[in-house]
Amino acid sequence: PTGCEQMSPGVTLTDCLLAARSPPGLGDASLCPASCPEELLAPQTIRLDREDIRAIGRLGSLPGIHSLYLQRNRIEKIENLGCFPNLRFLSLAGNRIRKVENLLPLQQLRFLDLSQNQIQTLDAEELPRSLRLLDLSGNECTHQPGYRELVVGALPHLLQLDAQPLRGCTDPAPDEEEEEEGSSSSEDDDDELFSEPSGPFTTGKDFFADLHQELAERSRRRQGEALDEHQARLQELREHGGLLLSAVPV
Repeated sequence: PTGCEQMSPGVTLTDCLLAARSPPGLGDASLCPASCPEELLAPQTIRLDREDIRAIGRLGSLPGIHSLYLQRNRIEKIENLGCFPNLRFLSLAGNRIRKVENLLPLQQLRFLDLSQNQIQTLDAEELPRSLRLLDLSGNECTHQPGYRELVVGALPHLLQLDAQPLRGCTDPAPDEEEEEEGSSSSEDDDDELFSEPSGPFTTGKDFFADLHQELAERSRRRQGEALDEHQARLQELREHGGLLLSAVPV
C-alpha cells in the first residue's frame, strides 16, 4: 500500500492505520508506511475491532505484538499475518472469512477466535500446533462429520474447543520441547495459567487485560516467596555462624 488510507467503508489494514490507532505517543497517522513499524514496536496489544476493515495489507515486521483484536470487521481472507511472529492471541470473530489459511507462520499462537465467520470446511492442518484455545463456533465447518476428533487430533496441546474444555491433553512432543526451551518465563507462566481453563474462552475487551493482571500478580507472589526464602537462608547462616563463634575457645 502507498500512503495512509482514509477510514471509509471497506478500508485495508496498513501500517499507517496501525499507527493511527495506536495509543497516544506511539504513532501518528501522518507517518509513511516505511517508518511506521519502528514506531509500533512498543505496544503489545493492537485493538482494531469494528473498524470496517475488509482486508489485511502487507505490513512491516512487528515482533513486539502479542495480541491482535480484529473482530467485527469485514475481513474475507486470513493473510499477511507473518509480520507478527510472536503473536499469541488473535481474534478474527465476526468477519467474512471462508477458509482457514496462512496461520502456520504464527508458531507462538496460543489463542485463536474464528467464531461467527463463513468457514464451510476446515483443513485442520492449517492450524498452528501451538494452539491451546480455539473457537470456531458459528461456522458451518463445526457440523462436518468428525469435526471435534479432527481438530483434537491435529492440535495435541489444545485445552479448549468452542468454549468447551478438553481433557486428557498430551504433553509436548520432544522436538517441540526443544523449540520452546528458549521461550521466556512469561510464556511459561501463560502455559501454566491455562493448564486448566477456569471458564470459557472469550474475546471481550477485558480478557487479555485480566490475563496480564493475573500473570503480574503471580509474578509478584513468586518474587515475594523467593525473597522470603532468601531471608530465611540468611537468618540460618547468621544463627549457624553464631554457634560456630560461641564454640571457639577463648
